[in-house]
Amino acid sequence: MVTRLHFLDPHPGGLPAVLLLHGLGANGSMWTLQFDDLIAAGYRPLAPDAPGFGDSPYDGRGWNFRRVAADLAALLRELQTGPAHVVGLSMGGVIAQQFALDYPDLVRTLVLVSTFAVLRPSSLSQWLYFFQRLVVVHLVGLEQQSKIVARRVFPTPGQESLQEMAAAQIARADPRAYRAAMRHLGLFDSRRRLGEIRIPTLVITGERDTTVSPARQKMLAEGIPGARQVVLADGGHAVAIDQAEAFNRALLEFLG
Repeated sequence: MVTRLHFLDPHPGGLPAVLLLHGLGANGSMWTLQFDDLIAAGYRPLAPDAPGFGDSPYDGRGWNFRRVAADLAALLRELQTGPAHVVGLSMGGVIAQQFALDYPDLVRTLVLVSTFAVLRPSSLSQWLYFFQRLVVVHLVGLEQQSKIVARRVFPTPGQESLQEMAAAQIARADPRAYRAAMRHLGLFDSRRRLGEIRIPTLVITGERDTTVSPARQKMLAEGIPGARQVVLADGGHAVAIDQAEAFNRALLEFLG
């Protein structure tokens, strides 16, 4: 093994691989609610931790989406998976776009979840939320940041256990990687390159996503040739978790 990435690989005998890319602060374990259904359909779920998140180390040098995409390409080649279905949520969706642009030969299909081509908050509430996160992560630290994000992503009564899970994952991240990822998310803009993505693409959106608006996610479906958007009722930003059953149905229908 030469890869630097830690990854979950619960069904190594499955084909083809489904590369599952997590959001900011999370790690590959956020996809466990998808594992059983993907395995039952014969696929090989592969959920890596990005550098500095989960159990993947970060060397402190040059964290950016192109480097992460290169690490993922090395992982697929090392595991000899061949082209994979690539699924990314939020930051994972940004990494997925970069991966599809840089390594189209390794991508069968693309599923972009709760993500964007360019991050421009569409309401005062969103602007305040992102400003608060920026200040807290630089001046206070990840522990407080984790609580703010967890409450925003899982705001509904009864989701306290999900809040705790999300906060624990975020608090584990390397602060240097987290800050660098936040900066690069703010700078990312793929709008002029969406037309280069000639891969079957599905955009999955939670109807109640307050982090990335459904309208901003629609820009991906409009910019990528042949792409379409599915909006899941009652889904939030972490739609793969809070609406896992509906999400899995939409995902498997598309992959099949």
